[in-house]
Amino acid sequence: MITQSKQQREPTYQWAEGFKKSIPVAMGYLPAGIAFGVLAQVAGVPVWATIMLSIVLYAGAAQYACLPMLSAGLPVGSIATNIAAINLRHVFYGVPLLQYLPTHKLAKTYCLFALTDETFSVMTSLPANTRQALILPVSLFNQSWWVLASAVGVMIGSALNDLVPNLDFALICLFVILAYEQFQSIKRYFPIGIAVIGLVSALLFTSDWLLLVAIAICMLLILTRAFWIQRTVTGDSNDQ
Repeated sequence: MITQSKQQREPTYQWAEGFKKSIPVAMGYLPAGIAFGVLAQVAGVPVWATIMLSIVLYAGAAQYACLPMLSAGLPVGSIATNIAAINLRHVFYGVPLLQYLPTHKLAKTYCLFALTDETFSVMTSLPANTRQALILPVSLFNQSWWVLASAVGVMIGSALNDLVPNLDFALICLFVILAYEQFQSIKRYFPIGIAVIGLVSALLFTSDWLLLVAIAICMLLILTRAFWIQRTVTGDSNDQ
């Protein structure tokens, strides 16, 4: 009876629809992933290591950041610390989507692992009643596009880097496009304000640790806002 109940709660995944929803992400992942593969070859990273980074790490910004560190031969601990700082923002991504995660433990673990900026953007722009059926297909297709693009970049090699300089800018363009689409869908100004305040404040303190300080300031502002809202709601309830 328990097994049957769990099977009933497991959603029917919409693979065809998930593929369609992943197409806009693919349009950004393909050039950005190819650029990563090319830059990895320029940096002297082995082919197998480049593909494994896209499979095991699967974080565009962190993968780009890995390349100069791997080329410089930095210790694994230093590389891991930097990657953890860059991916710290992902901790917040899972919170709004917890109720839509698959019930199967393996599928749930994978969805949490594959919850990138782009997947989060797609999922939060979908109607709530379709998210659980689409989160696994969208996550899997998105990573497939990234791994495929990285493999293509590896096969092209360093030749493209000579023809098209500054390939790493492709990932920044993808983030800008996704942020714009997300704003068009949700129309919330608070995240933009938090990001601007975090960046400007971080610039006043440091240039070497800009990303880490900006993320820390954004986290502090988000927590402060949440605490203020909770306090306001509690105060209103007590007054009644």
